[in-house]
Amino acid sequence: MIDAYEDPGTPDRRGGARYLWWLVTRQPGRCAAGAMFGSVWMVLLAATPYLMARAIDEGLGPGDMGAVAAWSGALCAVGAFNAWLGTMRHRTMTRVRLDANFRTVKVVVGQAVRLGSSLSRQTGAGEVVTIGVGDVQTISQSLTVVGPGVGAVVAYLVIAVMLVSISPAIAVVVLLGIPVIVLLVGPLLGRLQGSETEYRGRQGVLTARIGDLAGGLRVLGGLGGKDLVADAFRRDSQRLREQGYRVGAVTSWVQALGIGLPTVFLVAVTWMAARPAARGDITVGQLVSVYGFVAMLVRPVSFWVECGYQISRGLVCARRVVAFLRLEPMADTGTRDAPSEPSALYDPESGVRIRPGRLTALVAEHPADATTLVDRLGRYAPSDVTWGGTRLDEIALNQVRAHIVVADHESDLFAGTLRDMLDPSSRGAGLCRGAAPPRGATGHERPAPAHGGQPAIPAALHTAAAEDIVQALPQGLDTPMDAQARNLSGGQRQRIRLARALLADPEILLTVEPTSALDAHTEANVAARLREAREGRTTVVTTTSPLVLDHTDTVHFLRDGKVAATGTHHELLDTTPGYRALVARDTEEAVR
Repeated sequence: MIDAYEDPGTPDRRGGARYLWWLVTRQPGRCAAGAMFGSVWMVLLAATPYLMARAIDEGLGPGDMGAVAAWSGALCAVGAFNAWLGTMRHRTMTRVRLDANFRTVKVVVGQAVRLGSSLSRQTGAGEVVTIGVGDVQTISQSLTVVGPGVGAVVAYLVIAVMLVSISPAIAVVVLLGIPVIVLLVGPLLGRLQGSETEYRGRQGVLTARIGDLAGGLRVLGGLGGKDLVADAFRRDSQRLREQGYRVGAVTSWVQALGIGLPTVFLVAVTWMAARPAARGDITVGQLVSVYGFVAMLVRPVSFWVECGYQISRGLVCARRVVAFLRLEPMADTGTRDAPSEPSALYDPESGVRIRPGRLTALVAEHPADATTLVDRLGRYAPSDVTWGGTRLDEIALNQVRAHIVVADHESDLFAGTLRDMLDPSSRGAGLCRGAAPPRGATGHERPAPAHGGQPAIPAALHTAAAEDIVQALPQGLDTPMDAQARNLSGGQRQRIRLARALLADPEILLTVEPTSALDAHTEANVAARLREAREGRTTVVTTTSPLVLDHTDTVHFLRDGKVAATGTHHELLDTTPGYRALVARDTEEAVR
């Protein structure tokens, strides 16, 4: 089975069927073993009627009890051996399914990491969760065709040969009748694929709503919007339930026909065999073997129908996985190196110039304008931004991410210990948007951070005024945290996000409303400490809080996304009425 650190390989993204085949080819030995165990196991099931017929014709008929004992012993031996084969078949197919499951999970997670910030722009969170939770299980289950499915084909051919030796007419009926049964179920499988596709789509939408509710229930309660969201969720749930009923209706017909048609066929063939037995054309033992062979064929047919059902569902899920794997991250057209020394960021669209080594604030009449500007400065949106006179999109993306970090106040916090949540290196990957390399990674030295090397967790917590959070937790930094740190308050989560961004220690740190959920005292402490901790490095904050603005070097006041005024906080208070009104309003709210 695939190791946790093993390369899953390059998946075939040309279609759902090709992806399923790729999963098979990644474990050829195990799949071959499963097919062998399944084939021998099912053929030996067919041997049971044959041994019973010999016991009747050579033992019970002539009255030879020795022959009866010999054939009965052979029947017991075959049964015991087949029981072992069944165990091995099940174990092997379990490994096949688990390998396909984990391999698909690794491929999907790897693609999510590859897409990075463009993931949320190309697909919904519910779609990714549905793939990871439901689709991978269905895909892995569909691989049962390589075991029992192959075994059913082999057993069908062996039984046909045995029936030829008894009655060619019966053999022809069986050879033609079984495929007809399978074909009768075929149209239902096509209908099932359509219903299953729609069901999976609705499931993805509902999963996204569940995630939104889990993350924003407190906010919805405060805004009085719980009833509206509950009504929308109820409608979506009802639609999903109705679609599930349609899927269940088709599934029930598939399963009913998979068992009912072979049973009717068994009655017909038994009647055909009983007539020549009554005339003496075939022996009683042969009649028993014909009945046993056809009765045993019910199992292969059921396997075929089940495999068709599983493959049909697997194809639907595999197509969803392939569609996700076909998504491409934001194109990196950059080939140039980052500036060799601290340089200015300039956004021609807004007129904002971020001077290196300074603490700069962006104050916007509409907060969305400041957020959009940060996305452009961090190269998360198309723009004409330049860095040191070079267009940002002409610089290699990995170098941009290494030196420019965007710290969003709503960025994800992943489940784990608080230490894992804070320190990206503990998981081997950055958890902010962007991550800084070691000093001098691109040929120029940045000012040395506090404590030498990367800032320590205690220093980052101190800057973010988050020491009290750690002290209040039962196991300190090793306390397990929920996804999105839901066991913390909004203000605590905001400080943890800021501490995490500080730990990345980037050359340029772009923060979006880093103190919006903090009380005035804590906010003032964070502002003063942030200036001290980031001394000599470029830091940008979007805010309207005078407690933060009072510690900045430069403030850009934005109106309709353009620079309306630039200066220090106190200069703008004296010269720009619109800025003064915006900041004064924020001050009044803080006092209240």
